[in-house]
Amino acid sequence: MIAKEGRIILIPLFLVTFTLGIFAHAWESTPLSILYGVLGFFFLFSLNFFRDPQRVIPMDEKLIISPADGKVVRVEDIHDPNVGESAKIVSIFLNVFNVHANRVPIEGTVESVERKSGKFLAAFDHKASDENEQVITVLVNDSGKYKIKQIAGLIARRILCYAEVGTKMHKGGRLGFIRFGSRTDLIMPPHVAVQVELGQKVIGGETIIGKIK
Repeated sequence: MIAKEGRIILIPLFLVTFTLGIFAHAWESTPLSILYGVLGFFFLFSLNFFRDPQRVIPMDEKLIISPADGKVVRVEDIHDPNVGESAKIVSIFLNVFNVHANRVPIEGTVESVERKSGKFLAAFDHKASDENEQVITVLVNDSGKYKIKQIAGLIARRILCYAEVGTKMHKGGRLGFIRFGSRTDLIMPPHVAVQVELGQKVIGGETIIGKIK
């Protein structure tokens, strides 16, 4: 399945590449053939990037799932103004080969959505969590507040977020999409037991990030 967010890129790219291929073949033009090959490679890359596989969501209310595919690059206790003292942060780095759809980690009502402009540091740099352009969503659950930060990376320039203040979002549902390399931070209350470790590969919507004690 292809993510709907990719259609704005994939459809025009396919039409241009297909048309160019016809002319390159008809005119036997080497420059056009080279350009056709380059665009064809980019189309296949984009097709892979915008894939959107179905996931089996763990429905246990105590389980918090990964909001993104990627690699865990940070697991720490922090102070967060929304979540509180000794909050747990798990940061996930998404490279260009990961699925870039973001999912809701736990059921809750959207308390706030903030779009923050900033830098475009490499997403694996921990400074990116505070300094990069990002969208911050705070969910309220019976067990506390949860913050999801969709963070732009070095080449990511477009963050899509579908959360709206006051609406209820369901675990595993679509939170948004980040186009190209990026980072997703999940900040959880102190009573959550983190279930992943540094360097672990996680799957959005399936990997259990934490468990409510």
